[in-house]
Amino acid sequence: MSKRRATATVSKILNFSCVDGPGNRLVIFLQGCNYQCKNCHNPHTIGICNHCGDCVAPCPSNALSMSEGHIRWNTELCTHCDRCLAVCPNQSNPKTQTMNVDDILQLVRKHQLFLSGITVSGGEATLQLPFIVELFNAIKADPSLRHLTCMVDTNGSLSQTGWEKLLPVLDGAMVDLKAWQEETHRWLTGRSHHRVMQTIDWLGKHDKLEEVRLLHIPAITDFEQEIDALAHYLSALPARTTIRLNAFQHHGVTGPALEWPPCSASQINAFAKQLTQRGLRVLYREPVT
Repeated sequence: MSKRRATATVSKILNFSCVDGPGNRLVIFLQGCNYQCKNCHNPHTIGICNHCGDCVAPCPSNALSMSEGHIRWNTELCTHCDRCLAVCPNQSNPKTQTMNVDDILQLVRKHQLFLSGITVSGGEATLQLPFIVELFNAIKADPSLRHLTCMVDTNGSLSQTGWEKLLPVLDGAMVDLKAWQEETHRWLTGRSHHRVMQTIDWLGKHDKLEEVRLLHIPAITDFEQEIDALAHYLSALPARTTIRLNAFQHHGVTGPALEWPPCSASQINAFAKQLTQRGLRVLYREPVT
């Protein structure tokens, strides 16, 4: 009898992406997150569908229906207008799929000649850690796929014991540092940042820290007020680690964060200049205005 493969609740898959790690990558977005970020640009990935049915009637193409207490999604009828995401009271997505490791491997093999690697993102990907561990193990064990790098995009909340399970098959992690001060981080995300700092330090120690990402929200995040402490911390990270700055924009954002002014080109440039003046090399892209 063959071993039963681990499964995951998948929100979306991008067959090709050049912004989710180095090179051209297949990206798997897993559903579910343990943060409640006020500025989340994928808020529909936070919750797990509870099959309440509130999205069925608003669907203009009748792609959603209720059967035996569960939402059914007809992919052929769906126009991806995302009306269902807008009306969901649970910050969820009725268009998720349950996929196992073999399903993902089939996709990877289909596109492997064009790929540099695989990134598992979210939501918070590490909430479905057994799936990631099995997937990465399968890729590393396959002679035709083992050249692909396996990476995770994370909020950094996974415990050290969790990272230890992933370490043998992990090529790198991209970690979001959402605020410097504990109070600011808790206000912005609903969670402490102690585990995030531990994750960054631990991954750096084991040479698995691919990127640290800073989202600059002027007058909201506290990076500029704590620039000296922030620069000192970042300068101690491994040389291989990319420090990536992102400028806050309204794309995908809901709620009060829509009232926050977006980060302008001059603001992200000024933030980058403060860090480079303190000896750091940073990557960033100016927002399109």
